[in-house]
Amino acid sequence: MNVETKPAESAVAIVADLGRRAKAAAVALRNAGTEVKNRALAEAARLIRLEKAAILAANARDIATAQAAGLSAALQDRLLLDDARVEAMARGLDDIVALPDPVGAKIEEWTRPNGLVISRVRVPIGIIGVIYEARPNVTADAGALCIKSGNVVVLRGGSDSFHSSRAIVELLRQSLASARLPQDCVQLVPTTDRAAVGEMLRAMDWLDLIVPRGGRSLIDRVTEESRVPVLRHYDGICHVYVDRDADIAMARDLVANAKMRRVSVCGAAETLLVDRAALDTHLMPVLAKLHELGCEVRGDGEVCRRDPGALPATEKDWRTEYLAPVISVATVDGVEGAIRHIAAYGSQHTETIVTDNRATAERFLGEVDSAIVMHNASTQFADGGEFGLGAEIGISTNRMHARGPVGLVELTTYKNIVRGKGTLRP
Repeated sequence: MNVETKPAESAVAIVADLGRRAKAAAVALRNAGTEVKNRALAEAARLIRLEKAAILAANARDIATAQAAGLSAALQDRLLLDDARVEAMARGLDDIVALPDPVGAKIEEWTRPNGLVISRVRVPIGIIGVIYEARPNVTADAGALCIKSGNVVVLRGGSDSFHSSRAIVELLRQSLASARLPQDCVQLVPTTDRAAVGEMLRAMDWLDLIVPRGGRSLIDRVTEESRVPVLRHYDGICHVYVDRDADIAMARDLVANAKMRRVSVCGAAETLLVDRAALDTHLMPVLAKLHELGCEVRGDGEVCRRDPGALPATEKDWRTEYLAPVISVATVDGVEGAIRHIAAYGSQHTETIVTDNRATAERFLGEVDSAIVMHNASTQFADGGEFGLGAEIGISTNRMHARGPVGLVELTTYKNIVRGKGTLRP
């Protein structure tokens, strides 16, 4: 695949060519058996491990460019690959190989009084466009999930991860060829020209679904301009609610992990909610741990009165996805107050409650309307791999089709198969 853009080539011509190739490859992949797809993915995992040095060298070019451009520490962390992250990519492919193939699975079957037997069977969506920023691991995750689910994928990574994504895509394409599948089952848009994104959003004649992953400006643009159906992943304004019946040590450690394990992921906690009845017992042990780890605390009046290290929070803080070592802290009146705050300010991504009171936990789990709701678990588990899905193409905050981590099953639709015996409709 030619990954260098000729100056004379327009975005229109580039995207049209990607579409022609994708449509030609789609038939073979849609009809490929599980063993063939698994063979390609196993080879891709092997090549990623074998070519780790080349991947890291390509990533080093992207990191150097990001540093020169003054990208934030959080964005550089999203972009960075190291030995562990490359191995995690390869392991994610291994996990996808081990998962059941959803294609062809029978969802349900019933018989009508006239003898017709009707079944619904899972099939690939078709051709999927993934538009993303930073995080070159998305290249491997999206490519592998689409191969296993029988979908051709066209990847448009950000300019900041261009060299990393290109190196990974070339390995995926080699692995497809080794399994005698068309290399064009996985393609990378060979230009950083933003006009190519606009062309993809208008490609109704060949694209079946667009999955954007990135900041709000990217998601807003895709949502507003796309004529192709969109599976959205909006902000990760994730909340941890510490209830009056929470174990203090658990609350301290869980909040620290949810916020500080990795601040740049969408499942990182951005707002801490503390039950007013627990302010004098739970608040300072939790905040002391955050301060110790280098986290800036922005609190409401009750929080600032108790924590001299806290800065006053503004209305904007409750709506902010920091992706940085910063957390906003609000006082709420019990679980009902926590539910109200999340409804007012959350992005319907991931929320967790810390409590030993089962009834309180069940109310939170039942009434909070987010894609992922947890009890006594870190929000950083909002991840397809941690859900046992092998990987994810994103965390959907949609209400239609898929919600939460989007894995193999969520990348399929179904068709209705009707079997008769010369059955006529009267």
